This record gives sequence, C-alpha cells and structure tokens, in this order.
Amino acid sequence: MAEPRMSSSIDGKLAEEFAVPAHVEEVKEKMAAFAGYHAAAGRRVVLVTSGGTKVPLESRTVRFLDNFSSGRRGAASAEYFMDSGYAVVFLHRHRSLYPYARMFLSMNMLDALQFRGADGAAGNPGEVLVDQRVLPNIGKVLKRYHEVKDGKLLLPIEFSTLSEYLHLLKAAAQALSTIGATAMFYLAAAVSDFYIPASEMPEHKIQSSNGPLQLSMKMVPKILSPLVKDWAPQAFVTSFKLETDASILLDKALQALDTYRHQAVVANVLDSRRGYVVVVTPDTQAKLLLSEDDVKNQVEIEQRIVNNLTSAHDRFISEQAG
Repeated sequence: MAEPRMSSSIDGKLAEEFAVPAHVEEVKEKMAAFAGYHAAAGRRVVLVTSGGTKVPLESRTVRFLDNFSSGRRGAASAEYFMDSGYAVVFLHRHRSLYPYARMFLSMNMLDALQFRGADGAAGNPGEVLVDQRVLPNIGKVLKRYHEVKDGKLLLPIEFSTLSEYLHLLKAAAQALSTIGATAMFYLAAAVSDFYIPASEMPEHKIQSSNGPLQLSMKMVPKILSPLVKDWAPQAFVTSFKLETDASILLDKALQALDTYRHQAVVANVLDSRRGYVVVVTPDTQAKLLLSEDDVKNQVEIEQRIVNNLTSAHDRFISEQAG
C-alpha cells in the first residue's frame, strides 16, 4: 500500500487541530478575484506575509505566546513590491505595521494635528489641520497611498492567531495558484514553531493558584511543503530564515531549499537583519549590505531584497515559459 502523502496529513492536521476561521472561504474568494483582476491586466501578484503569530494557551484566551515581530519587514517590502509594478495581498498580523502608515508609528499623531475652532452659531464644525513639520513627507506618502488605493494594488487581510494564519495562508496559496508563475510568495511573517492543539487546550483561564505552569507543546506542521508541492506548485516562493548564530545561517538556508524545493531563502541574523541579508537560491548567494551612506540616505534593506527577488522572478517566469 502506498504511503499517504505528506500534504494530505498536513491538511488533516490543519482541520483537526487548528480552528478554522469562519470567514476563510469569503476571504479566499476575495483573494482569487484580486489575483484574477490583476493577472488579466498583465500585472504580477505577490502574497506578503507579515508580523508574528499569537499562540493561545486557553480556548477563552487570556494568556498567549508571542514573538517580537512588528511587521516592519513585511510592510516595507509591500511598498517596494508595489513600486516595482506588483499587486500585493498583504496577510498581516492585527495591529502590526502597515504599508505607508508604518513611517509615522513612533509619533504621537495628536501632536501633528491642530484644531481651528468651530462656530456653533454658524453651524461650522471647525477644521483639523496637519502640521507637516511634525509629520515629515506626509504629503508624499499620502499621495502614494491614494495612488495605491485608487489602483486597487493592495488587498489587506488580517490574522491574529497561529490557526488563522495557517488557514488563511492555505486559502491564499490556492487562490493565487490560478495565475501560475506570475504569483510570488514572500513569507516574511514570524510564525511560531510550537502550539497547543485545540483539543488539549484548557477552556478557561489558567489559574496561578494551581502553582508553577508546565507546558507541553507540539511542533507546528511545515506548511511550506504542501504550499510548494500542491497548493501553488507553479508560483515563485521565497521563505525567510532568521538565526542568532551567523555560523549556521547559510547551511540552514541551503537545507531549507533542499528540503522544500522552493526558489529562494532570505537569510538574516537577528542583530544585523536591518542592514545585511543574504538571498540564497539553489545556484547563487547574493549578499545585500547597506553602506553608511545608504543608512544616512534612509535606504532600506527591503528595497534591495525586493529588487533582487523581482529580477529572480523575471528569470523564473522566462524559464517556465521556455
């Protein structure tokens, strides 16, 4: 008897151990329509995943496990993909950084707003004015945001928990599979490696009066395998590898390529990830480094990553067509 396929076992585990979001089919239809619309216009589509995944410890969640990801890389990359002519499905963590708005996150928006008094007798509600000295480049950023919005280039999809992310990623892969090699996957989200199955999760808040907490967690199934082999087999797929030990980074990236047979890994070390990455493919290792002048000129490493990958995607499409 033939052994069951790994993708089938992962599909089964997703259905059994990770709660299915009620809106997943509706979102899948939106993503498929978005991909079809832009493919018909001759535009490529990239799915950018962004932010960290929340792992609940209780069904009625009070406590959960999380990671440090703010979604900075995904939000910045989405902007550069749109600048490069792509339409973007932005699968992002709720309240993580968002394209264009990310630039002003560290500022108190109320400090940039001024109120010009209302005249109740005349029925004038007043005006809110923006101090552009407090929000540098707000005019330029706002103009670009509205260009993107008017062009329907960005489809934002939110997730919060690990379960939501996994199911929505599968739905996105199936939705984008219809456009073949013109689809790209840019999997920048920081996804948990561990979880507690829904069947083993306590329903109510874990009580501290019960004493020290000991958790037994399972390994999250490797979704990259069915994505590459079954859900979107013709797409260009880029994964990310973050390590704290630079000495094992390239070996880990090459091991991932050998295991999953996808097209590229963006390899980076925690301490230097904002200024140095290596884009690893089965045949090449492109070291992308920001110089001191780049940093002074506010060049972002994500621009270099996207430039490298869009060129690789060009070659991939030509090879598939040939």
